[in-house]
Amino acid sequence: MPRSVNAVASRARRKKVLKLAKGNFGSRGNVWTVAKNTVEKGLQFAYAHRQIKKRTYRSLWITRINAAARTYGMTYSEFMGKVNAKGVALNRKVLADLALNEPKAFEAIVNAVK
Repeated sequence: MPRSVNAVASRARRKKVLKLAKGNFGSRGNVWTVAKNTVEKGLQFAYAHRQIKKRTYRSLWITRINAAARTYGMTYSEFMGKVNAKGVALNRKVLADLALNEPKAFEAIVNAVK
């Protein structure tokens, strides 16, 4: 009896990887062995950078809150300490958005916690 290989599944698997590698330079986008390595590494970076993106955004929010709080004579740590002590239920994302887009609302929060 002849050896049976599942060519359909193998080809589908390779097509899936080559589709993910599309757009890469040179053989990284069209040679199976090279594209496979590229895609695996790319997926590792994608997984890791989903966490890094969260860190980066939190850092951005903190920077924006700090800049806005300093215009009212407070540092970031003083402001957040008072916000938490007063029980204001706004997270850093919302506070940063208010500081950037609604300065009057942010000023009201600063005055409420002072």
